[in-house]
Amino acid sequence: MSEKTNENRSLNFIHQIIEKDIEEGTYGGEVYTRFPPEPNGYLHIGHAKSICLNFTTAQKYGGRTNLRYDDTNPVKEDMEYVDSIEEDVKWLGFTWDKRLWASDYFDTMYEAAMELIRKGLAYVDDLSPDQIREYRGTLKEPGKESPCRSQSAEEAADLFERMRAGEFADGERVLRAKIDMASPNINMRDPVIYRIAHTSHHNTGDKWCIYPMYDFAHPIEDAIEGITHSICTLEFEDHRPLYDWVLKNVGFWPHPPKQIEFARLNLTNTVMSKRLLKALVDDGTVEGWDDPRMPTIAGLRRRGYTPQAIRTFCDEIGVAKSNSTIDIAMLEHFVRDDLKDKVENRNVVEDPIKVVITNYPEDRTEMVEVENNRNVPEMGNREIPFSREIYIDGADFMEVPVKKYFRLFPGNEVRVKGAYFIKCEDVIKNPDGTVKELHCTYDPQTRSGNGFEGRKVKGTIHFVDAATAVPVRVRNYNYLYIENEQGEQVLNPDSVEEKICYAEPSLAEAKPGERFQFFRHGYYIADEKLTNDREKVFNRIVDLKSSFKPKKNR
Repeated sequence: MSEKTNENRSLNFIHQIIEKDIEEGTYGGEVYTRFPPEPNGYLHIGHAKSICLNFTTAQKYGGRTNLRYDDTNPVKEDMEYVDSIEEDVKWLGFTWDKRLWASDYFDTMYEAAMELIRKGLAYVDDLSPDQIREYRGTLKEPGKESPCRSQSAEEAADLFERMRAGEFADGERVLRAKIDMASPNINMRDPVIYRIAHTSHHNTGDKWCIYPMYDFAHPIEDAIEGITHSICTLEFEDHRPLYDWVLKNVGFWPHPPKQIEFARLNLTNTVMSKRLLKALVDDGTVEGWDDPRMPTIAGLRRRGYTPQAIRTFCDEIGVAKSNSTIDIAMLEHFVRDDLKDKVENRNVVEDPIKVVITNYPEDRTEMVEVENNRNVPEMGNREIPFSREIYIDGADFMEVPVKKYFRLFPGNEVRVKGAYFIKCEDVIKNPDGTVKELHCTYDPQTRSGNGFEGRKVKGTIHFVDAATAVPVRVRNYNYLYIENEQGEQVLNPDSVEEKICYAEPSLAEAKPGERFQFFRHGYYIADEKLTNDREKVFNRIVDLKSSFKPKKNR
C-alpha cells in the first residue's frame, strides 16, 4: 500500500514524479494519462490494475484520461474486442475523456518516419527476419551492421515510398531506425519501425499496406494527444530509451511525454497472457472469453465479482517498481468483504438428503422466519415453508460420525435453522446401500422465535421444504490453473463442479446477475447468460472461507 504523509500526500513513486512535475510546471501543471489497449483480445485482471492506475491518477490531480486503441496490427485485431474493452472500462466505473485510434495518426507516423530518413536516421532493409535476428547480436556480443545501413537518405526515401505503394511483398522490406548496433540495450540496435502487411484495416481500409511497429507508434501517439505521463508496465522499461529517442529525433513536439513504468500484476493460480487465454477459447477448453473461470474482466464479471472489490484490490496492492506475485486469496478476500453487507442469504442444499419428520402432522405446512443477512439487521427477515418432509445438505449427515462432528447422525439432535430441534431415529437405505431418507422426530417446544431457553444442541443445519423446493443448477468453480510438482502452472482438470441442488422457493424468481449468499456454502450469482424463466443457473463467486489475513491496521 502507498504510505501517506501528514498532508495526506501519496508517496506512491509515480505520484511523486507527477507532483514534482506539477511543482516545476513541466507540463503547465496538467496531468493527462491514457489507457492504450490493443484490441486483439479481452482485457484481464492485470489490465484492471493499469486501468485503475491511469484513471485514478488523472482524477487525483484533476486531469484527464484517454481511451486509445493501439490498432497498428490489423492482422490480430477485431471490433468484438473493442466493444468488450469499452464495456470493461465502464463497468469498473471510469469515463474516458476521448476515445481515439492509433490508426488515425498513420499519416503523422509516416511523416515522422520520413523525417528520420531525411535526417539519415532510418533506412530500408532487405534482410530476412531471421537475418535481422542474427545480425542483432546477443547480450554479450554487439550486433553486426546490415549492408543496407549505408544507403543514402534519397535511396531510403525512395524505397520507403515504394513500400507504401505496395511494390514489395510482406516481409520483403522493413524500415529500421539507425541508432547503435553495439548498444548494450538490444532494443536500440537498429529496431524495425515499419513493416509491410498487405491486409485491410478496420479503420483505414486499404489505404495502407505498411504499418508502424508498436515501439515507434506508441511515443508518437502519446505526443500527438498531449499525454504528459505515459504509465506502462515494467516490461517496457528497457524500451524507454527508444521511446525517448523517437520523440527527440523526430522533433515535432517541444514538450514530449514522460514514460514511467510500474510492476505488472501477477497472481497465483492465474495465467495472464492474451495469447494463452485466446488459445483456451479457440480450442474449446473454456466456454469463451467470459467463462467464469477466466481471469478476464468479462469472466470475473460473469463470475459475480464486483467492480468495487476489484478497484479496492488494485488500490491495496499498491504500485511497485519490481515484479512480484500476489496470492489470489487477497483478491477473493476483497470480493467477500464487498459482498458480505450487500447480499441476502438463501437456503440451498447440495447433495440433498430427504428427512421425514415422523411425528410432524402430514397435512401441515408452516412458515418459519429466517434472517436475510445476520451482518445487516436492516435487511430484515423472510419466511420460508417447513413441513413433514424436508431436504438437508449431504454434508450435514454422517452415519458414522468422526470426532467433533456435531451435525446429524443416528441418535443425535440438531437445530434446524429457523425451525425446530430434530433427532435422527432411523436411516432408511436403498438396495445398493446408499441413504434413501432419514426418519427423525421433532420437539414442538423448540420452535425458533418462541423464546425457548431449554436444552441446547451443538449443531445447527439449514434445510429446504421438500414440497416447494426449487431445483437449481449450481456451478462450483475452482482455479483454472494449479501448480504441479515441478512448480509449473498447468490446467486444472477439476476447475468446475456442476450439480443440481434444491433451493428455497424464492430463488425461482432470481434474475440474471442477482447475487446471494447460499447459507454456509458461499456467494453465488445467477448466471447472466444461462438463467431464464425455465432454469436458474448459479455460479459460485467465492466460498465463505478465506486464507488471506489482512493487516490489522487496514
